[in-house]
Amino acid sequence: MLKIKDNVDLKELEKYGFKYFKNGSYKVYERDNWNSYLGVETKDRILQIGCQDYNEIEDNILYDLIKADLVEKVDE
Repeated sequence: MLKIKDNVDLKELEKYGFKYFKNGSYKVYERDNWNSYLGVETKDRILQIGCQDYNEIEDNILYDLIKADLVEKVDE
């Protein structure tokens, strides 16, 4: 499982096209396109990935986040 590192200010995600949404206690940074979704809940910082079609997955954004050293692998 991938997670945004604890020492990273989540506002950094805005540089990669993420937007902040708040609905009651649910707070998330997300990048939502028609066929794909990347989200990071502010509570646990786990990177959530969803897609309708593998060809539409946001692999460039994932790569950019990893290259910028914002992401770490954690056990479930």
